[in-house]
Amino acid sequence: MLSTLRQGVVLGWFLISNVIADLAVSPARGETGIAAHIFDMSQVQLTNSRWMDNQGRTLSYIKSVDLERMLYVFRQNHNLSTNGATANGGWDAPSFPFRSHMQGHLLTAWANCWSSLRDTTCRDRATYFVAELAKCQKNNGNAGYSTGYLSGFPESEITALEQRTLTNGNVPYYAIHKTMAGLLDVWRHIGDTNARDVLLSLATWVYTRTGKLSYAQMQNLMGTEFGGMNDILTEVYWWTNDARFLETAKRFDHASVFSPLASNQDLLSGLHANTQVPKWIGAAHEYKQTGNTTYRSIAQNAWSITVNDHTYAIGGNSQAEHFRNPDAISGYLSQDTCEACNTYNMLKLTRELWTINPTPAYFDYYERAVLNHLLGHQDPSSSHGHITYFTPLNPGGRRGVGPAWGGGTWSTDYDTFWCCQGTGVETHTKYMDSIYGYDDSSLYVNLFIPSTLNWSAKGVIISQTTTYPMTDTTTLKVTGGGSWAMKIRIPAWTSTATITINGQSAGVSTSPGSYATISRTWVSGDTVIVTLPMKLRLIPANDNQSIAAVAFGPAILSGNYGSTTLSSNPTLTLSSIKRTSTSTLDFTATANGQTVSLGPFYNAQGFNYVVYWTTSGSLPS
Repeated sequence: MLSTLRQGVVLGWFLISNVIADLAVSPARGETGIAAHIFDMSQVQLTNSRWMDNQGRTLSYIKSVDLERMLYVFRQNHNLSTNGATANGGWDAPSFPFRSHMQGHLLTAWANCWSSLRDTTCRDRATYFVAELAKCQKNNGNAGYSTGYLSGFPESEITALEQRTLTNGNVPYYAIHKTMAGLLDVWRHIGDTNARDVLLSLATWVYTRTGKLSYAQMQNLMGTEFGGMNDILTEVYWWTNDARFLETAKRFDHASVFSPLASNQDLLSGLHANTQVPKWIGAAHEYKQTGNTTYRSIAQNAWSITVNDHTYAIGGNSQAEHFRNPDAISGYLSQDTCEACNTYNMLKLTRELWTINPTPAYFDYYERAVLNHLLGHQDPSSSHGHITYFTPLNPGGRRGVGPAWGGGTWSTDYDTFWCCQGTGVETHTKYMDSIYGYDDSSLYVNLFIPSTLNWSAKGVIISQTTTYPMTDTTTLKVTGGGSWAMKIRIPAWTSTATITINGQSAGVSTSPGSYATISRTWVSGDTVIVTLPMKLRLIPANDNQSIAAVAFGPAILSGNYGSTTLSSNPTLTLSSIKRTSTSTLDFTATANGQTVSLGPFYNAQGFNYVVYWTTSGSLPS
């Protein structure tokens, strides 16, 4: 009965969604070079799972965070009353250089939750916040600022940036990018015209301000982190067809980074990692809006170089926020590995590249990173879904490590506001945005996450139920019909995968690293069961094959060392690894002669763990 009631609620929500979806804003332009699309979040809902639990904790935070406190630095900077609000601490304190970056992330998270959940509290918070930002922007004359400027720090910081005299650690365009991205999301997902007007006024300010600089001045300016300004301005062009904004986006093409990547050269070593990835996302969007294949090469080469030569087993990259030499993994297993922002942005880049070339390798990486890094970077014991900035990979590491600037363990409600806290509220409110894709005649199943898809163009609903990766099976039930192909990702790590339709073999190829394609005329009630056999496997460090992480299927396993402090990688006897449950990913093994419990790394919370081991012998057959 409960199952039937829930299905009715979901179906009812989809009917309402189709009506409300007309209020969303469509882009003013098409895109070039697109082979497939990702379904909009408004067409997908999570169902009961760890993914949904993470979403719920973040939703609790973004629905409770004090809006007046979040408006403090904007109102103060734009010469308006702060209405008696308490100032925030951490990276949003009134004295912190790039204060006001977090608010753009909140705008995006609220827009996400309206789009997928039709949560009116999130919608109303977003539209109220934008209306208050509009008041700040309109008061620029009294604040002594140029028309359109909007931020939590004075416009004089931009002047200092342009003159290369800015020394206080501010990264002005980084923060402005976040505000612009949040405004765009509120406009396109909620349909709020205030957000459009504030966004376009701010974008015009960027156009005017950067138009006064020479090419050399712009290239010098980009020595300071600027987020994804080329990305957001290209998107504003996409949504408005105003050529000024594409022109402005191109001003933020960073030649010293783009030129080597265009010729597939890896010169990333020593660069601040997350400064680079948003630029690559921008390059992908610039390709889609211009057709210039150099942009496509930059984005594709950057992705391949990073994933193949700079990425740890859990899908994250960077150590102390920087890229190291190609393949340098085992020498950089430290407490400050895998900044969460980097992985968040790599997943955005992955989505963009998949739409250009929908190959399963992109989502093999996506699954690896979202499952093993980002799902577990949220603290499940926190009702507000607080996060760790770094995910340590040193022997005896423990989640809950803050940034070098400010320190700390886990994020907090009002005293941290790190960059990873900002991307975190986005990450955990948009898990649904990449599960499914489509083209004119096909549905792509990219991720195995419990969810419901409304493919409104075909009049079809897909319900996916699974306990993956704890078990190796997912079930896809079709409601509706029609002739189209279902393309199911067969991960590269599996073998002998099987697919049945209504209890009978689908009779299709299930080669690892491919899409299994079922072309048929579907009828309501058709049920597809996908089985992806899992086994133990090693993911050696690129630079030392004797140092490796252990995975079971897609899930990285880690050893539970409680409160024990370790100074080196324990030696794991591979033949000793034994699964102790068929319904969970619990294992035991012997390391340094002692029994150790292994489990999925995404559950490694509240204890010291080991991800990379010195390995001995061979895995059991």
